[in-house]
Amino acid sequence: MPKKLMLSLTAIFLVILSACSSSSAPTTSTTTTPAGSPAAAPAASAVPSSAEKKLPRVAFVYIGVPGDGGWTYEHDQGRLMMEKELGIKATTVENIPEGPDAERVFEELAQKNDIIFGTSFGYMDPMYNVAQKHPNVKFLHATGYKTLPNMGTYMGREYQSAYLVGMAAGKMTKNNHMGYVGAFPIPEVIYTINAFTLGAQSVNPNVDVSVVWSNTWFDPATEKQAAISLLDKGVDVLAAYQDSPAGIQAAAERKVWGIGNDSDMGRFAPETYISNPKWNWGPYYVQTVKSVMDGTWKSEAYFGTMKEGITDIAPLGKNVPADVKALVEKKKQEIMAGTFDVFQGPIVDQDGKVRFEQGKKMTDEEILGTTWFVKGIKGVIPK
Repeated sequence: MPKKLMLSLTAIFLVILSACSSSSAPTTSTTTTPAGSPAAAPAASAVPSSAEKKLPRVAFVYIGVPGDGGWTYEHDQGRLMMEKELGIKATTVENIPEGPDAERVFEELAQKNDIIFGTSFGYMDPMYNVAQKHPNVKFLHATGYKTLPNMGTYMGREYQSAYLVGMAAGKMTKNNHMGYVGAFPIPEVIYTINAFTLGAQSVNPNVDVSVVWSNTWFDPATEKQAAISLLDKGVDVLAAYQDSPAGIQAAAERKVWGIGNDSDMGRFAPETYISNPKWNWGPYYVQTVKSVMDGTWKSEAYFGTMKEGITDIAPLGKNVPADVKALVEKKKQEIMAGTFDVFQGPIVDQDGKVRFEQGKKMTDEEILGTTWFVKGIKGVIPK
């Protein structure tokens, strides 16, 4: 073959090869819109708009599964609201036990996320340990009390809801003996049981509340057995502070009024359902992630109110009389207007000691540090 012809063919081949290589190279200069869809990258000299800025990477760690119908379900609903409003797809990790396993999960998530929410009290120390090692990651812990410059806590005044549900229970009982299955003997559970009892006593001074502990957050079999132990004592209203509906289902089997927790559990026992405290985490998750995005986030111990919408009561059951519903609604409006405080004296403990005199209100620190039961509660708080 003539040398010139060979050189010409070689040149043509190189041009073709170069063109093919250019067309098949991956495109890396893309950005993500808030809706999560790819968009063309701006020119190298362009300044990115706010819509083109990198969205934060968000993760949630759950003690249970969204299918629990209670606590984790409501946190997951809050996550979905955050994703929809902010266009962020979060990472979720389910069924993580409290303790060393949780710390390993938080450590792994901290490597690749900007904001991490831990949704159980027992995650406090594991999250605290990891947060100290990752100062550029924002950590948010539900129901705890330890904070750092990059770690805050969040909780709602569920006791306001519990008081209202207690009022309804106090009206529904016939024999004045009610039962309550507590999860763990920690302040949030203790003060919720106290509020429930105070609400019942406000409409029926003769009621008493027997308390047993399941030492579980989500273990339907154990929680049902704890409920049965109270039903065997003859209680005619049964409340429970767990993530499952096992308690109200056990009550329904005995045709006893039932009260659930965390989410609207009426569907599990429609004929004997009264109501229960209900969470609404969505607005908090939206606002918190927004504050990180706009640079205004600061560590805090958030303790939201019913007025702010983080806590409420589920609709009262279909067999709860209209006058009871009206009574509860009236008190709810007083709580939201700030004209009634659940923990305002006189408050007497189960040993007869006056804890708070007439007119004196418990401070947030005193509420969050509650380790005693009010008068009318039968049961002990394990040390």
